[in-house]
Amino acid sequence: MARKLRVSPLTPPLRIVLVEPEIPQNTGNIARLCAATQAELHLVGRLGFRIDEKAVKRAGLDYWHLVSLSVHPDLRTFELKNPSAKLHLFSANAKTSYLEMDVAPGDALVFGKESSGLPRDLLARHEARTYGIPSTSRAQRRWSCTKRCESAAVSRARGSKTTRAKRIFRAER
Repeated sequence: MARKLRVSPLTPPLRIVLVEPEIPQNTGNIARLCAATQAELHLVGRLGFRIDEKAVKRAGLDYWHLVSLSVHPDLRTFELKNPSAKLHLFSANAKTSYLEMDVAPGDALVFGKESSGLPRDLLARHEARTYGIPSTSRAQRRWSCTKRCESAAVSRARGSKTTRAKRIFRAER
């Protein structure tokens, strides 16, 4: 049988932070991504669903035990518990492409709730580290939270600021 292609996990691991996620399927897909990449999943604030054992089992999340999961009442608590994690925020209104991110192992990719994103005051405080995912047309005006998270995490796994990727996906300013 052929060996599967594997990569060493980041040390310390990348942190994926979902602030007040509302859609359980998105969080489940992102949890699967975290399990596959050995990234940590941090859920922050009020959740739009339950994550107790019964709910997880009922949803068929057979990989949930592979997820390094932490739940925090607010983003400030996350920051206090992870002081070395530099925050990289995502917004549909960002002026900088995620391909411009300079992410280090242990940093945090922060995504807001599906309906309204991250709070404006938070984005204003971290404007220099707020990123978006460029699209090729207005028809693609919204990527799902899952796709944005996958794009950012996979980009990080390949290495941040790759010249070829920047040339291909340069954000319009």
